[in-house]
Amino acid sequence: MPAILSARRRSGQKPESKGGLPVSQICVSDLSFRYPDSSEPVFSHVSFTVDTSWRLGLIGRNGRGKTTLLRLLTGQYPYEGSIVTNAEFAYFPCETGDPSRDTLTVLQSVCPAAEEWELLREASLLDVDAETLCRPFSTLSGGERTKLLLAAMFLGEHRFLLIDEPTDHLDEAARAKVGAYLRRKKGFILVSHDRDLLDACIDHVLVLNRASVEVQSGSFSAWQENKQRADRFAEAENEKHRREIRKLRDAARRTAEWADKSERSKIGYDPVKEHDRMISTRSYIGAKTKKMQSRVASTEKRIAREIEAKEGLLQDIEETAELRLSPEKYPQRVLIHAADLALYYGDKCVCSGVNFDILNGDRIAVTGKNGSGKSTLLRLICGEEIAHTGTLMTGSGLRISYVSQDTSHLRGTLREYADAAGIGMPLFLAILRKMGFERRQFETALESGSEGMKKKVLLARSLCERAHLYVWDEPLNYVDIISRMQLESLLRDSGATLLFVEHDAAFRRNIATKEISLR
Repeated sequence: MPAILSARRRSGQKPESKGGLPVSQICVSDLSFRYPDSSEPVFSHVSFTVDTSWRLGLIGRNGRGKTTLLRLLTGQYPYEGSIVTNAEFAYFPCETGDPSRDTLTVLQSVCPAAEEWELLREASLLDVDAETLCRPFSTLSGGERTKLLLAAMFLGEHRFLLIDEPTDHLDEAARAKVGAYLRRKKGFILVSHDRDLLDACIDHVLVLNRASVEVQSGSFSAWQENKQRADRFAEAENEKHRREIRKLRDAARRTAEWADKSERSKIGYDPVKEHDRMISTRSYIGAKTKKMQSRVASTEKRIAREIEAKEGLLQDIEETAELRLSPEKYPQRVLIHAADLALYYGDKCVCSGVNFDILNGDRIAVTGKNGSGKSTLLRLICGEEIAHTGTLMTGSGLRISYVSQDTSHLRGTLREYADAAGIGMPLFLAILRKMGFERRQFETALESGSEGMKKKVLLARSLCERAHLYVWDEPLNYVDIISRMQLESLLRDSGATLLFVEHDAAFRRNIATKEISLR
């Protein structure tokens, strides 16, 4: 790489095109980056090449650097190495300026080249009404904003979109619509932890493993199947090498003992027991000892080769240590009973006719469109003052552990948070470590951590609490796929009673035993 290009990379300028580079490629070479306040690098000598026509899913545990990589591509941080491409990057979510302006004006500021009819066409593909473009942008729901901003950004010519978790807080129907829309497009990197969304729209994966970066064609499910197969093979190979190393070391030890015993017998002997020993016997014993010592040296070399072959076999196997939960069993069968319940925002009734019982061991998913009152119902059950009519009966002495959507209250260090929550620090840290917390994340102030890190802190606190009922409101926003599967395994096996809102359809399918649908 020319010295001038290297200097530009370190200065943090945007990646530049290079003469002779195919238009369809993004070439990352020897990329290294660390945050100034961190002792550990996020990336160390990473290299890969992707095509700008791909629908690329970016996968990795929280803290592996997915968002950091997107920001490096857009030149927001200085780094070592090179990123060479002819692509023009556009990052989602983008700045929209004054939200009081009408939506059409906001979208045209995002993509000045877009015609109104083009925006209307894209909006119809996403099931957004045409009249929405005439409303102030600030009055749109989160789902409407996400859909329209994506549409505007895709209308920009020659743009390669870097889409960072677009569907968090979107309901299942909206996620399905966004997935179908993205499948019609090409030329983007999508960061998402929603397995169904990834399977719906991507044709390649870019995976940030523990010790490497890999690029593979196919869907998320295809990659996961290949990953599991590769992990099983690596574990089997590792065990084979371990057995071979043990066998060789035992053989080397026995041969060395024989050699030492033979060497000691060269000088001095019992004329009664060894009456037939001749003068030439000493030279014979020396030659025999030398041969056994040579065999030991040969075995040691074989051991070294086996150890070398074993090196790195398990470096990319994700640690999915089993999480544990110790729920309290409520003495009565019914924890909560609701009959003809209706919830209100001011004078507006958001849902009505809600009837359900929460029984010991139930895992109940609360479903409904955005704005149907799902979070409101959870807060009411947790004791918050919410306007409602109908009957809601909560068992006496019922202990509830609540995880809210909001993470903005997190401040200070992990120890300060654990002390304030009244939970044991060793168990709290152990759970976070099992959920993939990196060493540098333990040192990060909570307010400056990623959203995925914050969500894991809230979940780990809840897992430390002994409760009769666990109430989780969209607990998986920004949480990586591996941690989601850990939680699925935990909840299926723990016998905990759970009431939750979650738009990850795969998680609901794997966990829920019942459903409360709000309409």
